[in-house]
Amino acid sequence: MKILLIYPYCLESRLNDEDISVVPQGLFYIAALLKKHAYDVEILNWHNTSNRSQDIKAELINKNPDVIGFSILHANRWGGIDIARIAKQVNPQVKVVFGGIGATFLWEHFLTHFPEVDFVVIGEGEYSFLNLIQCLDQGTAYQLDHVKGLAFRKDGRVRRNSDADPICDLDQLPVPAQHFSYQHVSLTRGCAANCHFCGSPQFWGRQVRFHSVDYFVEQLSLLYQQGIRFFYVSDDTFTISTRRVIEICKKIIQTQMDVQWAAISRVDMINAEILYWMRKAGCIQISYGVESGSEKIRKLLGKTISSQQIRQAFELTQKYGIMARAFFIYGCPQESWQTIEETIELIDAIKPLSIIFYILDLYPGTALFDDYKNRNTLSDDIWLQRIEDIMYFETDPSLSKDLILEFGKKLRNRFYEKLPEFVEALDLVDDPEFYPQHSDFFSRLALTFDKGDYSGIDAIAHKDQIAEKLYRRSLTYAPNARAYLGLGMLYQQRRAFDESIQILRAGLEIFPHEEQLQLCVAISYMNVGDYHQALGLLLKLQHLKEGVYFIAQCYQALDDVTKAELYLKKYQTL
Repeated sequence: MKILLIYPYCLESRLNDEDISVVPQGLFYIAALLKKHAYDVEILNWHNTSNRSQDIKAELINKNPDVIGFSILHANRWGGIDIARIAKQVNPQVKVVFGGIGATFLWEHFLTHFPEVDFVVIGEGEYSFLNLIQCLDQGTAYQLDHVKGLAFRKDGRVRRNSDADPICDLDQLPVPAQHFSYQHVSLTRGCAANCHFCGSPQFWGRQVRFHSVDYFVEQLSLLYQQGIRFFYVSDDTFTISTRRVIEICKKIIQTQMDVQWAAISRVDMINAEILYWMRKAGCIQISYGVESGSEKIRKLLGKTISSQQIRQAFELTQKYGIMARAFFIYGCPQESWQTIEETIELIDAIKPLSIIFYILDLYPGTALFDDYKNRNTLSDDIWLQRIEDIMYFETDPSLSKDLILEFGKKLRNRFYEKLPEFVEALDLVDDPEFYPQHSDFFSRLALTFDKGDYSGIDAIAHKDQIAEKLYRRSLTYAPNARAYLGLGMLYQQRRAFDESIQILRAGLEIFPHEEQLQLCVAISYMNVGDYHQALGLLLKLQHLKEGVYFIAQCYQALDDVTKAELYLKKYQTL
């Protein structure tokens, strides 16, 4: 039996597809369990296949699956339906299964209105999907009534079996990294909070379940052996158990895994001890859901945190050289220019180095959506529209699209205006033990202004000056190859090649094998006409395509036509 697990595309394109391009972890767990039971399973990340129906059809013909499982979040449900229709055209006998948070809360909707969908797995899906596959494989369709967590059509009617039992011991699941490569990992399932805009409490339940420390670290180790050096810890609240997190951090340090990672937490579940160990173990960013500067709006959203807790968490996190990123939601119930100003005041107080602003959406499975349905006596048929979501402001007469856009513009412009001040105000813990981490923190932050996310934002003033200050501040803590390279390139941009050579040479004395430093200083030598010095460095870099190109340029400048042509030919073959 051939099984495909597909992560389908969303309806709308994004300026940054980071949020929608990653295969949900659940597919890897399901696939690993199927492999343990000797099934032929493949995961396809089709988040970018919109408007490519012919390619989808050709791939499905080629792979000829017996069963296709779709990971439905919500914004990608129409992508799943579109692909399922193509699959049924290719092979009417193929079985289509929807699962995930979007399918769980719209199971009856899908089975009522979309004949392409044969089954829906509700909630935690590993064993429900495995049991379904075993029934289909063994030809025992009469046993489908006994598969917990399954909904399907029978005798022309939609039916739902009893819910599957939560997996109490998460370690019984095979480690997906034994079979797959990925960057997003999790320690827990469940969320103790009850935010009204989030479907996690209803999907997972509010009882938090944990993998063991050994399971989690083994997963990191297997991925590390595959060459992965950066991880996203995707738990709703990674730090809910201080003891477990500290134990994980100590094991990462003991195993000498040179990794960096980002996590998500709550401002009321963080402290100095846990930040100490997280930073020592490679954590470089923690994202906190702040949502609003208005206590009133946070209460309406079910976000039970105080402004004091928010301020304390951001100050403490950034003292340890961890970037504190804030999530804010605007366009909320009772939003006004006053509440937007309260949010701006809180931003000024906590001085975040990164913010993600969202407009409030209504999704099935959330308290806000349930309230909207009840107030307007609506059914789930509203999702028959080919839309991704419903913006809250569309349901509130006191808000309008133009007003929401003005709110967003005000928030972003104020953040970008104040960001240089936030950077200047950074005050890290003065502990020599952390100097190497502090050096890394400042050089990495400099890079965001120099080449990264902030480099293309016109509203941020004096980005090159900010980057230079940060690179130099990095070097006050410890030598850092990224800082030397960044300064050298900044001087190149200013045509200050002698200064570039000086700083890059200083870097090479400490990092003599750093190839990017060698390449960069060689380019500076070329710009001052010292082609022999440049060649002395570049000839060591013939395995790099850029190195070969600049070698050819040097020989051309030295009128050695034969060698210039030789290296140009080599460059064209690389």
